[in-house]
Amino acid sequence: MAQLPPGIRFIISFSRDQCKVICIFIFIFTFLSIVVCHGILSIVPCAIRYRAFIFILTFLLYASFHLSRKPISIVKGELHSYCTASNDGKVGFSSQSQKARAAPAHQLPDNGTDCGWAPFDQDNYQQLLGALDYSFLCAYAIGMYLSGIIGERLPIRCYLTFGMLASGAFTALFGVGYFYNIHSFGFYVITQIINGLVQTTGWPSVVTCLGNWFGKGRRGLIMGVWNSHTSVGNILGSLIAGYWVSTCWGLSFIVPGAIVAAMGILCFLFLIEHPKDIACSSSPATHLRGYENGAHRFWPQKPVPAEERSKPPDPEMQRLLLSDGKHSGHQNHVVVLPADGGGGMAAISFTGALKIPGVIEFSLCLLFAKLVSYTFLFWLPLYITNVDHLDVKKAGELSTLFDVGGIFGGILAGVISDRLEKRASTCGLMLLLAAPTLYAFSSISRMGLEATIAMLLLSGALVSGPYALITTAVSADLGTHKSLKGNSHALATVTAIIDGTGSVGAALGPLLAGLISPSGWNNVFYMLMFADACALLFLIRLIHKELSCPGSATGNQVPFKEH
Repeated sequence: MAQLPPGIRFIISFSRDQCKVICIFIFIFTFLSIVVCHGILSIVPCAIRYRAFIFILTFLLYASFHLSRKPISIVKGELHSYCTASNDGKVGFSSQSQKARAAPAHQLPDNGTDCGWAPFDQDNYQQLLGALDYSFLCAYAIGMYLSGIIGERLPIRCYLTFGMLASGAFTALFGVGYFYNIHSFGFYVITQIINGLVQTTGWPSVVTCLGNWFGKGRRGLIMGVWNSHTSVGNILGSLIAGYWVSTCWGLSFIVPGAIVAAMGILCFLFLIEHPKDIACSSSPATHLRGYENGAHRFWPQKPVPAEERSKPPDPEMQRLLLSDGKHSGHQNHVVVLPADGGGGMAAISFTGALKIPGVIEFSLCLLFAKLVSYTFLFWLPLYITNVDHLDVKKAGELSTLFDVGGIFGGILAGVISDRLEKRASTCGLMLLLAAPTLYAFSSISRMGLEATIAMLLLSGALVSGPYALITTAVSADLGTHKSLKGNSHALATVTAIIDGTGSVGAALGPLLAGLISPSGWNNVFYMLMFADACALLFLIRLIHKELSCPGSATGNQVPFKEH
């Protein structure tokens, strides 16, 4: 006789009277929650509600993408672990960190019997793990160039939903290899390649959606806060993967995969792509005929005066750029407007996007900035394991401090760039400070756990700040550049070009780290410092242009003011 499922056993453990009380409590709590939420929403302007909702939803959607990328860096220490033969002939397991006490990080123990997961149990395990990173990130970089072009021509909601469901499936598939005892290196490489391709649907989609809802006013601060989803996703991914890494590392991939897929379903159900799709009216729309056709979702029965139809749409209302919520009348009624979001303009071409001033410079800068960031993302836990002699789980938890610093760095970069109205100069300043910080990291982190914690926070802020600013506020600025003359179809393409070029560096960084680390971790840090200097070099022209003509680097000579 089969055992009852845990959920059923939990339910039948309560008596009938207890179940009645619980059901009544749940009903009352649900009813009160609905009443309170309705009361709060009734006093908050309609436009503010939708902007806040899109902000939170896109934040969670892309945080789940990063959550699914983190497990591979946590599991690396478990894929290659050692065991030693004891005096009584039994085999005892030991982690990479325990072996690191007896041998330098770049040397393999000679007297250890390997107990890692084949094929990562060989002497070339660092090259194999680096190849896994490279396969994912190279596919991501190549796919990103195509993703933006495709995303401009498809509904964002459906395109993003497909990518999240597929990403969840292939993230979980990597963990399935544990349960089915799969030791084929090709299986893991192919899984990483396909996962990298489908994850390219995420970034152009969420940036385009957020750019549709928020204008240029305080864009650096808004997107700096919003971009903390990267660090939040990395932290959650580290904690979730670290929970199972030592006992059942397959779940370190399956659980994040399930989370991404679940968020994909939420995306399909709730994501509103553009303010034009649902706008808040200043008067009640009482008689709506609900029928579907190819041009309109709903037609209001009340006729619109001819002079109103002839007036061009107000861009302020189109984007719902309402910062203070002061409007005449009540904002509690919703009218779904025509589904024509393109304004009759064709999507911009790849070469046309490259001609936008600043796109090439920021793209090349991001290439090297992302090289540094993703090297930390994929190799930091293993570095901490080797240097601080911690086990895999503790190293994964400690590595989250780099992402905590990244949250503050992204927000700080956004605030400074808004205040100075100089995006390139802000990035250049943080890159200039990051280079000596990386050198200090390689030296001070060996002095103890406290020093490692301090350097993780500082390095995370300075490394992630420029990366966050370029991929969000700068991309949105360039995607709505004045040279586009109001064409709203360029944002996803510009975002994809910038992030796609950056992803080339993201692919090279972990690969180079895997090739260089056997010769010593100091050489890895020298490589990162060189990349940081190259990123700064590509911004020199834009920095000079900003200092001589404020706002010119991203085409916003007169900063947008919200009213």
